[in-house]
Amino acid sequence: MTTIAHTHPVVDAAWIRDRLDDDSVRLIEVDVSPAAYRAGHIPGAVLWNIYADLRLPGYAPAGVPELEQLLSRSGVGIDTTVVFYGYGAHLGYWLLRTHGHEDVRLLDGPREQWLDTGAWSLDEPVPATTAYRLGPPDAGTYASRDDVLSAIGRPGTVLLDVRSQAEYDGERFWPSGATEDAGRAGRLPGGVHLPIDELRTTDGRFRARHELERALAERGLADDGRIVAYCTVGNRASQAWFAFTQLLGRRDVAVYHGSWAEWGHLPDTPVER
Repeated sequence: MTTIAHTHPVVDAAWIRDRLDDDSVRLIEVDVSPAAYRAGHIPGAVLWNIYADLRLPGYAPAGVPELEQLLSRSGVGIDTTVVFYGYGAHLGYWLLRTHGHEDVRLLDGPREQWLDTGAWSLDEPVPATTAYRLGPPDAGTYASRDDVLSAIGRPGTVLLDVRSQAEYDGERFWPSGATEDAGRAGRLPGGVHLPIDELRTTDGRFRARHELERALAERGLADDGRIVAYCTVGNRASQAWFAFTQLLGRRDVAVYHGSWAEWGHLPDTPVER
């Protein structure tokens, strides 16, 4: 089951500014490309590319060995305070929490809020390499492809699709449309639809608690049954996981990290449209 972080996970830009020279704090920007990072980032931050660093060829999620290498070259040790920000901040937060790293924080909302406190840096740091060893993922918070297959049609488990309406209906594979290597569009059989936009404000922050609770209640998810959230690459699903567990205190919530980028590229997975 999900363990709620013992320290509040959300920090603001001023909290980061006051710790820029603290060697025990590692800033990590998570995004789907290096473009924004290279144009400017919080001083001292390293980049995690969702596709290049957190995915394997064929779109399967990176495993423990790849994540250990990524953490090691990012200068993360077992006692490091890791602070995520950017497009995929919640995905980074969820990954480290589900693998047992204790001190993980995030800057919620748009990365541009940093500019109210400090300036962007163009320097790309190369941290001293560590020898990080991860624990296995928490079965309560991490769902594999096999876990999802066994959950289809299982009473008491909801497969929660937090993608857009077009993705859920099978009109699009990727959020922005199709690409040459697009797989099969659609959804998990029996998937319940709750677009992530219903949980977030227009500036990218979470809505008020009563609005989050109402969104769940409208889908019949007000009780404590198990929820397995999925999207395309796990980013929107990890946002939903964060809202349900860290803000609402739900216990039995997992993310299907493979999500549609994995499921839809496989030839034999069941797809509903």
